[in-house]
Amino acid sequence: MNNMNIKKLIFIVIIILPLLSLSQEEKKFGIKFSGFVKTDVFFDSRQTTDVREGHFLLYPANEILDVNGDDINAKSKFNILSIQTRLRGKITGPDAFGAKTSGLIEGAFFGNIGTDINGFRLRHAFVKLNWTNTELLVGQFWHPMFVTSCFPGTVSFNTGAPFQPFSRNPQIRLTQKFGDFKIIATALEQIDFVSTGPKGNSPKYLINSSVPEFNLRFEYNSKNQETGKEVLFGVGGNYKMLTPRLESSVKDTSGYKIYKSDKKATGMSGIAYFKYKSKDVTFKLEGVYGQLMYSMTMLGGYAVHDRDSVNGFQDYTPINTLSVWTDIHTNGKKCQFGLFGGYSKNLGSNEKITGPYYSRGSNIAYLYRISPRVIINSGKFRIAPEIEYTVAAYGTPDEKGVVRDYKEIGNFRFLIGVFYFF
Repeated sequence: MNNMNIKKLIFIVIIILPLLSLSQEEKKFGIKFSGFVKTDVFFDSRQTTDVREGHFLLYPANEILDVNGDDINAKSKFNILSIQTRLRGKITGPDAFGAKTSGLIEGAFFGNIGTDINGFRLRHAFVKLNWTNTELLVGQFWHPMFVTSCFPGTVSFNTGAPFQPFSRNPQIRLTQKFGDFKIIATALEQIDFVSTGPKGNSPKYLINSSVPEFNLRFEYNSKNQETGKEVLFGVGGNYKMLTPRLESSVKDTSGYKIYKSDKKATGMSGIAYFKYKSKDVTFKLEGVYGQLMYSMTMLGGYAVHDRDSVNGFQDYTPINTLSVWTDIHTNGKKCQFGLFGGYSKNLGSNEKITGPYYSRGSNIAYLYRISPRVIINSGKFRIAPEIEYTVAAYGTPDEKGVVRDYKEIGNFRFLIGVFYFF
């Protein structure tokens, strides 16, 4: 028997025979793969604050003046990246505990840190149990303030950030339906999208609080299958507690003294959103008022507002952030036109700030963006040009973190996304 026949025999024994022995019920279950290959081609009119070689754009970088008064960051740049190429595996299986079961694994080549660009990383990994009116999700999925039924349809991978909350988190999520109404309760932790603090970006500030982040959302969704109309609106609240330090220190004549510290930074956030969809057009609107929003890729965070001179204990105050965005697009299958607009405001703190900031954009008074796009589909192929004009107003924060004497800095991004879906 030659090598080719041996290989065929091994294939039949290992792959084919087990499949033939499956019952009809078992053959219904398994994993189905899908995803897309995507390449982004983009040009920026100046240097930007971003992630992964500019792929995830946040806002234009502030001015840095040389000895002649010329802005060093007023330099354009160009790049081509395919790191958002994505692979998804949808899993189905037999019922459990009287519920329909399913699971999903999804990854992309975005990497986990800048030096890991092109590395394959986990995006989503969860299991679900679905009863008649109840759903339980356990695993890694979008943060509940990223509403999967109402988010910007931008071509850019930032998906409207930093105006739209953007984060994926390990979580336990329970959804209870009451006809067109539903209540969604979530407890979550952090992994890739994390808070910042005295030791830089880390999930440990939430982990060491021993209390997960909590979110509660109420949603109404009415669909008319005959007319194609859909009305969606919802509101939600979020609570987060961080422990920035486990110890503090003070110096006296005998040297440094170390004290155990358990001081917390706490924050509340709220969200309201609306979507109207007809046969021809979809309109979306969302507003967010939040604290400790750094981990959701938005402006904000917290700062030190008091320090005890005896033991070095620090009290923290959250930075308040307001954000509003809207998105409208046509619903053509072959061609769509869309427009995104967003505005975010740094509202500062309720307390006087005396120590360091642990936040994003503490020297930014506000941001705004306008972004038109065209999406052209042909079979499994898509080409999508988009323009993003983003403005950041840089200035100096006062004693409560409100930015004064600001100057607007703008950036144009010209982007073309090329997709092939499978």
